[in-house]
Amino acid sequence: MGTNAAIGKLILSCVVFFSCIFSGQSALVLAQTRSDWPMQGGTPSRNAVSAMANAPSEWDLSAKKNVKWVASLGSLTYGTPVVSGGSVFIGTNNEGLRDPREAGDRGVLMAFRESDGEFLWQATAEKLASGMVNDWPEQGICSTPLVEGERLYYVTSRCEVVCLDTQGFRDGENDGPFVDEALKDPINADIVWVFDMMKEVKAFPHNMTSSAPVAYGDLIFVGTSNGRDEEGNLPSPEAPSLLALNKTSGQVVWSDRSPGENILHGQWSSAAVGKIGGQAQVVMGQGDGWVRGFEALSGKKLWEFDTNPKDSVWPKNRNNVISTPVIVGDRIYIANGQDPENGEGVGHLYSIDGTKRGDITESGRIWHYQDIRRSISSAAVHDGLLYIPDFSGFLHCLQAETGQVKWVHDTFAPVWGSPLVVDSKVYLGDEDGDVVILKTGPAEQVLGEINMEGAVYGSPVPANGVLFIATYKQLVALAVKE
Repeated sequence: MGTNAAIGKLILSCVVFFSCIFSGQSALVLAQTRSDWPMQGGTPSRNAVSAMANAPSEWDLSAKKNVKWVASLGSLTYGTPVVSGGSVFIGTNNEGLRDPREAGDRGVLMAFRESDGEFLWQATAEKLASGMVNDWPEQGICSTPLVEGERLYYVTSRCEVVCLDTQGFRDGENDGPFVDEALKDPINADIVWVFDMMKEVKAFPHNMTSSAPVAYGDLIFVGTSNGRDEEGNLPSPEAPSLLALNKTSGQVVWSDRSPGENILHGQWSSAAVGKIGGQAQVVMGQGDGWVRGFEALSGKKLWEFDTNPKDSVWPKNRNNVISTPVIVGDRIYIANGQDPENGEGVGHLYSIDGTKRGDITESGRIWHYQDIRRSISSAAVHDGLLYIPDFSGFLHCLQAETGQVKWVHDTFAPVWGSPLVVDSKVYLGDEDGDVVILKTGPAEQVLGEINMEGAVYGSPVPANGVLFIATYKQLVALAVKE
């Protein structure tokens, strides 16, 4: 090879090399600048705390101030949105009919484009033939989905765990093994697999199935919502309460039925996953009022904790667990409560040491906070403080280490969702449609309270500089306009 040719080849190699480096850096920077929120709580630990900056503390829906876009949902939305890969996904009912071919009372999962709120596609689930007990009318999809890459996992109102392609049929492909979708247009969902919990494990959901999936390794963890019927009988005491499914095939890897015949009413909690004492654990509150920790891969039960005093009696003062546990380090924070239809009552909030083993009701209790009403919400723990609302509408701020109360804020309305901590602010929605914004810290400081023109049953979600809040009938994207 001649000198000039060698020099030319060297220059070309350098250009290619540095182009690859810069392209890689650009891709890395792009990946680092995205801050998706792909599941309930943002991460498997379920601690809804975000590092996103410049979250809006004021907006006006009528004047469109700091409103990026608004999308119509159904007439009743309990689900919380998730954001991943440029799309926003949320469960609702079918009153905001998008496809006339899928009319009637159905549970619906909708996908919208993150940038402008354009409707992309939907997955619908027809009501169960068994009627009101298993699949309450007009309730829609109550499960908050989980997104990993190009796969979305959620639980339908029909008690099915479903894996979808996040692109739907917009990509022109039919991903399998499930390929028998009745509708395959770009606005329809592409189902990858379905696991029918009523058929396969004999689960009997009370009113609705609402668990939000969470993943670890190759496994997806979901609650079955197995519960009692309207007469108080337990039709399926042998059915599991918690399932671990292979995320590729949908097959059961392990299950747990610890509550057995002691299920009090319904089971609507979701699981959290975290490293506790160096071991990956799945933690879930269950329908007998106990919270339990399991070895994530094997399903071995490691510990269990009764969230009710020994002398408590259902339904007067013994509660089940509807809220999702939050894992911070080796500690689990969880409150108990009852079906909102049962009204207000005494609740309990605990900090639990997840490194203990066996029945740790006494040995694992770090602290117990009793000045709280029944709660169906999860906590948010940030900078040494814990924020958690009860169903009566009181937002409690406690010292996470000791359980010492710092302040209590009254929203004057029932609270179904959970708080979000972002940009040194706490956001919380209520049934009156108000979102209260407070400054984080040991002193109560209200920054604002803004009405969303409809009840807020879910939780606010931060992603990529935008705050997403769902009311019962619409999804709102909020961002500070420069």
